[in-house]
Amino acid sequence: MLRAQCDDHEALELLLRSIQPSLHRYVCGLVGPSHAEDVLQEVLITICRKLKSLHVPELFRPWVYRVASRHAFRHMKKEGRLPEQAAEESVLEEFPAPDVCAPPELLQQLLNLEGISPASQAVLVLHFQDELPLPEVAAILEIPLGTVKSRLAYGLTAIRKQLSRKRSK
Repeated sequence: MLRAQCDDHEALELLLRSIQPSLHRYVCGLVGPSHAEDVLQEVLITICRKLKSLHVPELFRPWVYRVASRHAFRHMKKEGRLPEQAAEESVLEEFPAPDVCAPPELLQQLLNLEGISPASQAVLVLHFQDELPLPEVAAILEIPLGTVKSRLAYGLTAIRKQLSRKRSK
């Protein structure tokens, strides 16, 4: 990363290639596959332009996801898919993550169900798809850990409701 910050184009290219697959999955989970490429391109351009402003190399990954989150939310707001005010959120004391990993296809189908707020969707994608711990998700989204847990709970509740509706049909 330091070489990329010092205008080494080869190092920058390697750095961007290393993060592009996980960023693509994250952005795709938020904005959908039809808009993911455009949003990802904006994210990568922003990373190139602002990489020199990152002073702590260890924070590169959370910083990159924060950039991606902002671009994805901005895109969803333009599309009219992001509500102006988020739903009321409560703080949860503990919310254990399941030990079993879902296949990527199933996870993507679950994340695309209707009724999941974009805020909850971001937490679900980072935690389950990118397998980030909740404190790191909180750092990426710049929100308290309690809010991350709350959004995770809301998202899982919305998924359960949608699945129970489909089963009862």
